Amino acid sequence: MYKYKLVQKINPQDKTAKKKWYATAIGNDAQDVKAMTRAATENTTTAPIEMEASLELLGNYAMQQLLQGHIVKVGDLGTLRITFKSEGVEDITTFNAGQMIKEPRILFTPSKTLREGVVKKLQFQNGGVLEAGVSYASLADYKLAKGITSGGGSTGGSGNENDNPLG
Repeated sequence: MYKYKLVQKINPQDKTAKKKWYATAIGNDAQDVKAMTRAATENTTTAPIEMEASLELLGNYAMQQLLQGHIVKVGDLGTLRITFKSEGVEDITTFNAGQMIKEPRILFTPSKTLREGVVKKLQFQNGGVLEAGVSYASLADYKLAKGITSGGGSTGGSGNENDNPLG
């Protein structure tokens, strides 16, 4: 179950438009490497330390390959590649890469199998509301604090968005 929080925001393309409520992801903390390798190797013949060493080797290899300009395929998970922004010039002879290439970063693109395997199974659960710096634990708490009856109000939609669909 992936939790989200409702946040009221202005549309950056139309600053004069009325604020709207948007869902923003609430990510849980990542497991540390030891916990992740123990969980991932459970019920296998691979030792957690072997997986940890493999991840370290993969990290070193990926860094080397990216610095050489290669795209790195990470098994069936997807690919890593370098991306950046650039200023433009009218005269090609005036282009200076050191000054005009900006914000280099590493981009991970998940494989179709990984993306579809996650996206098709995603379920969402309301994890609260954030309004004017005040965080409400749930949509029901927000409605109660604001005196909004469950008959729609400013939240829109039907049903109780705070309910866990799995019961």
